[in-house]
Amino acid sequence: MFKRNRYLPPLAALVSISTVAGCGVFSSDSSDSGKAIVVGTTSAPATLDPAASWDNSWELFRNVYQTLLNYSPGGSDPEPDAAERCEFTDASSTVYSCTLREGLKFSDGHTLDANAVKYSIDRIKKINVNGGPAGLLGTLSRVQVKGDREVIFHLSQPDATFPLVLTTPAMSIVDPEEYSATSIRKDGKISGSGPYSLDSYQEGEKAELVRNDNYKGIADRKNKAVTIRYFKQSDEMVKALKDKKISVVYRGLGASDTVDIEVNQQKEGLQLVENPTTEISYLVFNPRDPWSAKPAVRKAVAQIVDRPALVHYVYKDTVEPLYSMVPAGLTGHTTSFFDDFGDPSVAKAKKLLREAGITERVPLTLWYTSDRYGSTTKPAFQELKKQLEASGLFTITLKSRPWKTYVEGYQKGEYPVFGRGWFPDFHDADNFISPFVGKQNALGTPYDAPEITGKLLPESRAESDRGAVGPQIEEAQQVFVKDARLVPLWQGKQYVAANEEIGGLEKVIDPATMMTMWELYWKTSW
Repeated sequence: MFKRNRYLPPLAALVSISTVAGCGVFSSDSSDSGKAIVVGTTSAPATLDPAASWDNSWELFRNVYQTLLNYSPGGSDPEPDAAERCEFTDASSTVYSCTLREGLKFSDGHTLDANAVKYSIDRIKKINVNGGPAGLLGTLSRVQVKGDREVIFHLSQPDATFPLVLTTPAMSIVDPEEYSATSIRKDGKISGSGPYSLDSYQEGEKAELVRNDNYKGIADRKNKAVTIRYFKQSDEMVKALKDKKISVVYRGLGASDTVDIEVNQQKEGLQLVENPTTEISYLVFNPRDPWSAKPAVRKAVAQIVDRPALVHYVYKDTVEPLYSMVPAGLTGHTTSFFDDFGDPSVAKAKKLLREAGITERVPLTLWYTSDRYGSTTKPAFQELKKQLEASGLFTITLKSRPWKTYVEGYQKGEYPVFGRGWFPDFHDADNFISPFVGKQNALGTPYDAPEITGKLLPESRAESDRGAVGPQIEEAQQVFVKDARLVPLWQGKQYVAANEEIGGLEKVIDPATMMTMWELYWKTSW
């Protein structure tokens, strides 16, 4: 059960992303039931404003906001969504132009034009939330508008990944009449142009989505309404699925729940679909903490962590050990942490500490989120505590918070060591390097790595053939190993469970591991 090849088959390479042309607007003429499909998840958004989010809030954004580029079901190359076409207009990949579809409107009826796109991107940089999406726009110098439909992005250096950045929900287009240029919207409402409108929202409880009649874009909607229910515990979510109170579950399934559903799906009228993804889990060390600031401490932790034990005993082999911040299946994946540290060794860890003059037990506090990644997170951190304390070298304290306040904590630099999961913004190895380094990064803890930010990333981004950037990505990972500021733990899969009357599960997860709710449908009415 759950035996998989360690290396995922490579997904389609990003070829010719410098030119993207639209093929028209898709629509669904199905007579599907008007009853909302109810989806359960433990991944509640921390905010409803794209300018504030570089986290799981994107999963809602994907369905209610619109971006210039997006993905077709099963595809890994960006295609026009709000745009009619996009392309680099110079030979050096520093000028990127998009022409919008005609007649675009927000769900409230306001006009969506080139100025709205510029406004949306500019406010991300102007508001500049710590740990927020401004870090994705590091190569963007300015946004220019020509007429009502043309938007031109001027980059400070060649960046072949910029079209991929534009697919991320962080680049969602917002209504300038409803969103301040200088502050985050906090009224619990959304004014977007995506496939759905947000009909009602109860923070931490549910989001009710209905079709946006003004939508023009790539999504072929196969249902009329979706309700997303947010659960704090995965066992409660699975019980709701089995009791027919919800129809679909994604994000947050515990390992035991996944195994149970896989074994009993026919008997219980359920289905489980495994979608290949590049999700990873890792530890982050905060250099502001006096102990985490010591390289020897970080390397000693990396030397002791027993990933196979964590994967087998806690995750029931539903994930794979990971020895690289770039997961298997992407150009530049390595086993660098295993190559440098080898198998878990207390003796080697002790030697590292003693050579740094550390002879006492090292006190560390490890933080994790109590409600983001499912019920397996707590036992996973208990296993890490057990492994580290069994070495006789560490005294570990575990602490947790719900995701919303957890995010606020790491953005303020409050945690000495904390756990994060990473679901890719886009399908490229760059996205497993660049978000974690520099003064502005997704972790809220500045990571000065000039060799990466000043040399390796610019070199790789100048290469339009994304399959040819392996040397730069591999070298960047060696910097990660040397610093041990980030310690990879495992690479996962995205499981979607549903009642047997629901269809569309095979195409419902996009390349950034977000659920495209519009692919779900009632089999009885399709």
